[in-house]
Amino acid sequence: MSFDSSAFLATLTSRPGVYRMLDEAGDILYVGKAKNLKNRVSSYFRRSAQDNKTMAMVARIRDVQVTVTRTETEALLLEQSQIKAWRPPFNILFKDDKSYPQIFVSTEDDYPRIAFHRGAQRRKGQYFGPFPSAYSVRDSLNVLEKAFLVRQCEDTYYANRTRPCLKYQIKRCSGPCCDMISKADYRHDVDSAIAFLEGKSQEVIGRYHERMDAASEQLDFERAAAYRDQISQLRKIQNQQSVVGAKGDIDVISVLIRGAGVVVLQMYIRGGRMLGSKSYFPEVRLDQSPTDVLDAFVPHHYLDDQVAGQLPQELVLSHALTDKAPLEEALESLKGSKVKISDRVRSQRREWLEIAEKSAEQALGTHVAKRDHVESRFIALDEALGVSEPLSRLECFDISHLQGEATVASCVVFDREGPRKADYRRFNIEDVHAGDDYGAMKQALDRRYARLKKGEAPLPDVLFIDGGKGQLRQAIEVLESHGIEGVRLIGVAKGPSRKAGLEKLVEIDGSELVLPPDHPGLHLIQHIRDESHRFAITGHQQRRQKARNQSPLEGIPGVGPTRRRQLLRHFGGLKQILDATPDELAKAEGISRRLAREIYATLHP
Repeated sequence: MSFDSSAFLATLTSRPGVYRMLDEAGDILYVGKAKNLKNRVSSYFRRSAQDNKTMAMVARIRDVQVTVTRTETEALLLEQSQIKAWRPPFNILFKDDKSYPQIFVSTEDDYPRIAFHRGAQRRKGQYFGPFPSAYSVRDSLNVLEKAFLVRQCEDTYYANRTRPCLKYQIKRCSGPCCDMISKADYRHDVDSAIAFLEGKSQEVIGRYHERMDAASEQLDFERAAAYRDQISQLRKIQNQQSVVGAKGDIDVISVLIRGAGVVVLQMYIRGGRMLGSKSYFPEVRLDQSPTDVLDAFVPHHYLDDQVAGQLPQELVLSHALTDKAPLEEALESLKGSKVKISDRVRSQRREWLEIAEKSAEQALGTHVAKRDHVESRFIALDEALGVSEPLSRLECFDISHLQGEATVASCVVFDREGPRKADYRRFNIEDVHAGDDYGAMKQALDRRYARLKKGEAPLPDVLFIDGGKGQLRQAIEVLESHGIEGVRLIGVAKGPSRKAGLEKLVEIDGSELVLPPDHPGLHLIQHIRDESHRFAITGHQQRRQKARNQSPLEGIPGVGPTRRRQLLRHFGGLKQILDATPDELAKAEGISRRLAREIYATLHP
């Protein structure tokens, strides 16, 4: 039954609001907002004004639902929440980042730490960002370490030091753990680092000049030389900045559409410093203009509680928005101060926009070439496996451990555009006998597919298992236990020489699929297998390192950072503490006999 648009439009209001287009099954095809609902919805049903793709969507409409709002700004906010909740297929969709990388300064500590941060802002302190990538954060941390000598070590490592570490020796830290710097001087360096992150580099250099002159007047030439070195380092950093100019925080956003390829490039300017850029390749089902893409991207990215505290002062866009007034109003409400949106810019902003446009062109060219390459491999794999429908989603599992220690399982996901890293998952394996790869694989698969059964993510077309018949048997048992059907299982076993190209592909019936070493489909399987291996090893190394860095003194009731520090200073090191008797432990400051016995019992189970 077709949709009677004339009858619906006859009663539709002209007020602002959100409209939802539904198909025969009641699924949402498209969500949009409008200043005038009647005018906007009517435009879809005027055939002369529509392209072929839009007409194809309209042909599937069986119902239209509307929500009337008081203002266009309210409609904008409601539209975004509904798009993110339902992800309609004909809207321009962007992959959500789980979180944004930032720099965290623990200003509440006596000796604050500067560190990489990702996730919720639970700790008290100052956060700077967002940064376009983890690499850009670490690059900035390297700069701060050289210039300000503020510690970046974990609190547990810091609390247990009895002598300065290598960072102090190579002049990357001022050694607050061992009282090598006064609290006041260290706080000055922290404040300078914060000012630098806020874009006040000239002010910071002025501060160090004043302190250098004061030290010289007091004939403290060693300290004056230290300030001179810091000034030199800051000057060097300034000279290394490729783009330095206007003050304030600005995001420059460029859109490029070429054929079927679309890219949105977001360039971050903080305090006049270019921090880097990030590219997005949205899913576009309709014929869209750059303005349409920006209309979708800007509210999707910026009307988000995660970025509320990091909203820039200005957005510079490559194309004008359809209507920027309600968006500026919504951003101002979220930030608590005005956020300017500009598309006609001059001078420094024009230069930044040109850089963003050139970067977008390069990013799109690389993306399209990579996508075409992956697509050709998928086509070859389709043919090799003899599937009736093209494969759209592949998963691969691998296990990593060192003699059974810190076992980690990985799950990586590929689609026809390549790796879907947002869908990657790691599983810390517990309660499995050390070295039991079969048990580890079974636990990881069970946890993964229990979640998929509940709808966490789509089921894959093919599940690859890094291993032979034994690992494959675990996968069969797990899928059967969850009642999952339609997933093809293939084991990827290494050949006798373990050389690439000699892998055996094992099916559930025990048969082997042999592909020549130069087969593009085999190359795709090798790629996903190698990626799962890399992801598992990285997780295992991180888990093992975390265990190594944790002091045996941590977790003992009544032994906090202060008492751990007292014990280490009294005995000189962890080995001496481990060798000490309860009576010897009780001689340390702040350690009672009862606590000494508890410490001894914990360290010698």
